[in-house]
Amino acid sequence: MGHGHEHRHGKVELPDYKQWKIEGTPLEDIQERLARRGLRDPWLRNEAWKYMTEYAKPVTYLNVLGKGFKWGFAAFVVALAVEYTFFPPKKADGHH
Repeated sequence: MGHGHEHRHGKVELPDYKQWKIEGTPLEDIQERLARRGLRDPWLRNEAWKYMTEYAKPVTYLNVLGKGFKWGFAAFVVALAVEYTFFPPKKADGHH
């Protein structure tokens, strides 16, 4: 009774672990320090994705402020157009 979704939900597609490289990341320093003590961390490569994907890019104020600005401004313009179309401002007749 899985309604045909068994194949999609049954198996998770994981990226190949060999694509992540420690070289050129702060993890390389950790690996060298461990090697000087005769130690090795076999799971260190699993942390390399943090330094190689979009998470590795520094976040700037422009990124934070501009994240939803386009869509927010578009929604503002649409709301303004709807308001002025259906509820036009009343004309002032000059009397107080």
